[in-house]
Amino acid sequence: MTQPIPMAEVWRSTFLESVHLGHAVICDDSGQIVRSWGDPNAVIFPRSSCKMVQALPLLTSGAAAKYGLDAQHLALACASHKGAAIHTDRVRAWLDHLGLGVDDFRCGPQVPEDRDAREALIRAYETPCQVHNNCSGKHAGFLTLSQHMGAGPDYVAMDHPVQQACLAAFEEVTGEASPGHGIDGCSAPNFVTSLTGLARAMAWFASASDRSDRQSMAAVELTNAMMRHPELVAGERRACTELMRAAGGKAAIKTGAEAVFVAILPEKRMGVALKIMDGTTRASECAIAAILVSLGVLDPDHPATRKFMTPLLHSRRGIECGHINPAEGFI
Repeated sequence: MTQPIPMAEVWRSTFLESVHLGHAVICDDSGQIVRSWGDPNAVIFPRSSCKMVQALPLLTSGAAAKYGLDAQHLALACASHKGAAIHTDRVRAWLDHLGLGVDDFRCGPQVPEDRDAREALIRAYETPCQVHNNCSGKHAGFLTLSQHMGAGPDYVAMDHPVQQACLAAFEEVTGEASPGHGIDGCSAPNFVTSLTGLARAMAWFASASDRSDRQSMAAVELTNAMMRHPELVAGERRACTELMRAAGGKAAIKTGAEAVFVAILPEKRMGVALKIMDGTTRASECAIAAILVSLGVLDPDHPATRKFMTPLLHSRRGIECGHINPAEGFI
């Protein structure tokens, strides 16, 4: 197996302090590798980076149309959000529209990352609930599909029709039979794939407008929803949101836990997938920004690009003490 390569470096003063190793793949619209780093056959959990794949059955089944879902709903279905009011208010309204409640979720409660939302809960002497879970939009999509199917309430079970539909979509767009699955942080199955399979899936999304089948048309809707509403996909100050804004409609970008990142590039008909092996987000943010700069999708001088590709490090007193940058020879 090809070993992971250095992708991001952390410097303190003039000394190299840390190095993050990883793998990455770029695929074209034929599913072929355009460029790779490390091992393109590395087997990974895509985690939340594949939420747009999990959302495909929501559209292809007719459930999205039946329940009148718009681009904001679709962006939330692909989201790992901060639990801000712009996220949770919309998810609550979605549940109301379905005639369901927060107790129908199977994602579990989570303290919101958004500071205003977190402090509001403290002031009100309330505890976080499942709607604050960063995956609550995805789970609202699962509930919509389950209700459309007339299926049972335990929609995260592997043998449930919702998860069987997600697995079928996942294997179709990755072009691979998944060797297995694990349980994600939100309790839903997460299907294993090779890094090339994940990049191939993103390239399939990127080239979906070239095709007219139902699944491809669903992919176009999901990609456009993410790019149209980047604030719903993650939230303010988050890499997915800020880098999508910086790309100006040239990329749909999504992270996953344990330092996975993907990008859908419709103009280039390409897909990108990367994994930092130590699971560090600062390194995956640096690496995805560097790859997108190399492809001409991001301007290296854009403030958002600099923020995530070459961030400065400061002491707790605000003294500049180091920086992060793409590893020498990576790009």
